[in-house]
Amino acid sequence: MPNETVNSRPVVRSGIASALLPGLGQILLGERYRGAGILLGFLLILATTLWYGKPVWYVSPLLIWLWNVWDAVSLAGGRKRSILLPLFFGLAAAYGIGWQVVEIDFSKADMDRAMAILRPMVRPDFVQTRREVNQMWVPVQVPCSSEPPAARREDAGRIATVIPDCGGVGETLIVTVSGMWPNAGMNIFWQNPIGNPLMLGEGEITMLTLTSDENGSITTTIRVPTTALVAAPDPTLPQFHRIYFEQYRPTGGYELSFIGSEVLKGALATIAMALLATGLAMVFAVPLSFLAARNLMSGNPLTYAVYVVVRTLLNILRSIESLIIAIVFVVIVGLGPFAGMLALALHSVAALGKLYSEVIEGIDPGPIEAIRATGANWLQVVRYAVIPQIIPPFTAFTIYRWDINVRSATVIGLVGGGGIGFLLIELIRVNNMRGVSAVFIAIAVIVIALDYISAKLRERLV
Repeated sequence: MPNETVNSRPVVRSGIASALLPGLGQILLGERYRGAGILLGFLLILATTLWYGKPVWYVSPLLIWLWNVWDAVSLAGGRKRSILLPLFFGLAAAYGIGWQVVEIDFSKADMDRAMAILRPMVRPDFVQTRREVNQMWVPVQVPCSSEPPAARREDAGRIATVIPDCGGVGETLIVTVSGMWPNAGMNIFWQNPIGNPLMLGEGEITMLTLTSDENGSITTTIRVPTTALVAAPDPTLPQFHRIYFEQYRPTGGYELSFIGSEVLKGALATIAMALLATGLAMVFAVPLSFLAARNLMSGNPLTYAVYVVVRTLLNILRSIESLIIAIVFVVIVGLGPFAGMLALALHSVAALGKLYSEVIEGIDPGPIEAIRATGANWLQVVRYAVIPQIIPPFTAFTIYRWDINVRSATVIGLVGGGGIGFLLIELIRVNNMRGVSAVFIAIAVIVIALDYISAKLRERLV
C-alpha cells in the first residue's frame, strides 16, 4: 500500500501540471521537446479559434487540452501516447476555419456562364481554312503631340485615312479605306505599339466587321480603345498605333489562324526569354557562388565578411518573386519580352548562386586541403580542387533552372513582360476563349516537352 501511494504521486502531479498549463506535466517528466510542442500547438489552435470567433471551433483546443492531460498521466505511468489524435483535432479546426474564411459556396456557381466560357474552349483557335488576305493599315498617334503627322497611308492603290490625325483614349475617330475588294466583309481592329491586337467592336470584346461598298470603300467611326495605353511606361508620351483593315477569300485547304500564329510567336518568345535569362544568370551566378561558399570564404575575417554580404544579397533577391521584378522592369524598359527576360535573369542569378554555392560547400574537402598544403593561393585552390568537382551538378542545376524559367515566363507575360503570357491576358481581356484554349494547350505542350528534355539531360549529367 505505501509503494502504490508513492508511485501514484508522479501520475497525479503530472496530470495536474498539464491541466494547469498544457505540456507542463510532460516537461516535469523530462520530455521537454514534447511538452514545448504541445504547449505551442495548443496556444496556436487556441489563438486561431479565438481570433476567428466561432464558438463551434472552441471544442478543438478543449480536446487537445484533455488529450494533453491524458498524455501526461500515461507518460507518468510509462506509456507514451501518439500525437496523431491532437494533430487531427488541430487540423480539423484549421480546415474548418479555412473553409469558412474562403467562403466556399458551390451554390454561387453560375453553370450557364461557365458553359458559355468552356464551350468555345473545346474548339481551340489554331488553324483555319486557307484564304487569301487583303490587308491595309494606317498609323495614328495616341495621345496627340503638338504637331501630329498626317494619319494617311497609300499602298498598291489602297488609301487609308484617319480624321483627326491623333486622339486620346476614348476619343472618336473617323476612319476611311478605299481600294479594297468590293462587296466583301472587312475586319477592322486596333494594334498597339508592341503589336498586340485590340478589338473595336461592341464593348471592345468583339471584332468590328463591316462590308465594303461596290468601290471597295468603307467609312466608319471608332473609339480609341480604353486598353490602348495599358501598362505603357509613360501614358503621356505620344506613340504610333495602327488601325488595320483586313479582308479574306477562301482558297481551299488549311493554314495557321491569326491566333495560332500569335500563339507560336508567343511560345517562341517565351522559350527565348527563358533561355537568354538562364544564360545571362549563369554568367553572374558562377563567380558569385564562389564568394557565397562558406568553405572557401571562411579562411580569414575579410573573406568571411564578403561571404556574409554576398549570401545576404542572394537571399534578398531570391525572396522577391520574379513577377514583382518584372513589373519594375516594365516601367524601366517598357512592355515586351526584354523586361520579362531581365526579371527572370535577376531572379535566376540569386537562385542559381544559392544552388551553386551549396554544391561548392558539399564537395569533398580532401582535394582542397591537399592543394592548400602545397601553398596554393585561393584561385589555385578553386581551379584545381573545386571546379573539377562542380561541373556536372552546375550543368544539371542550370538546365533545371531553364525549365523553371520557361514556366515563370508564361506568368511574367501577365504583367506586360512579353511572351505567351501577355497574349493570354489580352485574349482573356477581349473574351476570346478559343484563343485562350489555344494558349493553354501551347503552354502545356511547352512545359511537358521541356520538362522531359531537361530531365533526360540531367540524368545523363548527374
